[in-house]
Amino acid sequence: MSAIEINFDGLPGPTHNYAGLSVGNVASQSNFGEVSFPRAAARQGLAKMRRVMELGLVQGFLPPPLRPAAAALRPFGFKGSDDEVLAAAAAEDLSLFRAACSASSMWRANAANVLAAPDTTDGRVHLVTANLAGMLHRSFEAEETYRLLRRVFPDADRFCIHEALPSARHFGDEGAANHMRLAPSHGAPGLNVFAHGELRGGNYPERQSRRASQAVARLAGLDAERTLYALQNDAAVQAGAFHNDVVAVANANVLLAHPEAFADPARLYSAMRERLPNLHVVETFGVNLADAVSSYLFNSQLVTLPGGDMALILPSDARENAAAWSAVEAVLAADNPIRHAVVVDVRESMRNGGGPACLRLRVPVDGLARAGINPRFLLTPERLAALSQVVEAHWPERIAPDDLLSPDLWAQARAARAALEAVIEG
Repeated sequence: MSAIEINFDGLPGPTHNYAGLSVGNVASQSNFGEVSFPRAAARQGLAKMRRVMELGLVQGFLPPPLRPAAAALRPFGFKGSDDEVLAAAAAEDLSLFRAACSASSMWRANAANVLAAPDTTDGRVHLVTANLAGMLHRSFEAEETYRLLRRVFPDADRFCIHEALPSARHFGDEGAANHMRLAPSHGAPGLNVFAHGELRGGNYPERQSRRASQAVARLAGLDAERTLYALQNDAAVQAGAFHNDVVAVANANVLLAHPEAFADPARLYSAMRERLPNLHVVETFGVNLADAVSSYLFNSQLVTLPGGDMALILPSDARENAAAWSAVEAVLAADNPIRHAVVVDVRESMRNGGGPACLRLRVPVDGLARAGINPRFLLTPERLAALSQVVEAHWPERIAPDDLLSPDLWAQARAARAALEAVIEG
């Protein structure tokens, strides 16, 4: 049966802020303490979703969890009402409070590993919730994400939703940001490539462990002969690409990668071609790692259009970086299926350290599986318009760092969540 890929984008939340929590994320740390613009962030996210729909693709969305997250602070000994918990944490442990305010859940590429039905033992789509154990602020997301995924994909005959792996040092799992699937088509058996780090003593942590990827493969029952593990290049990690999707993106039978994405690219590509003979490996020479990370050229979405051609959905930062755009033009002119470049403005996300590919979780489904998705999380023009109205009415225009300490902002965030839920359930 034919299959399509649905991108489920994370909607930036009403407390979108720059807390600089992510060690190793260059943009996140460089913009720490700056004023953020939540309404603009959500507008940009919705505009990207609209553009994908205009390309003829099915688009889904995932709502943000409530932030600040008082529930995440209670295990640390804070008691009382939600406002009392938040006020006490802000007074006694400001770093912990900021972690509970994180905007990082907008990057849904880290929500889960998604294993396509043709590759799994039981023929279901498996979603293994990521534990995001490498960073405290992100680890708060796992339980909330698991509940959300069960809500979005309720059909147990077509989907298997796994809880996150135990949050342990050697089992850090960053989700789809470190997983690539290559196949002749979305509905054909494919090759699953898990990119991982290892402890090499660098300044920045390597968050994805090989053992976590192996556990994910076991949970989904992946064929060992069609599963590869690829060590990330240490230079790329130290440049800010601890998530592999910052230096490589795959779709169907195409891999677009920076030449320094992997520790042993020649060996990896040889193994990939053995399993997928018609593979196109497109490497972009002339873009150094600094330009790759600052422009998020490889954090573009690579999608198959209804006519069969592929398109790169790029951040406007890549258009404005001379080296990155020259590489895009070279890719479009070369002999490969990538024929179109679509530029989107996601500057608020970029300033916090995530590009177009970070914002979305890609889920391949056939017709029966698509019917098993909760339709409330699939966009129509009407639902998109309703989400836009909620954003305009409830998302703050701007947030300065000290605003996060305000009970008025906490109340506004709760009201925004209630309004968003009313649209979803309406």
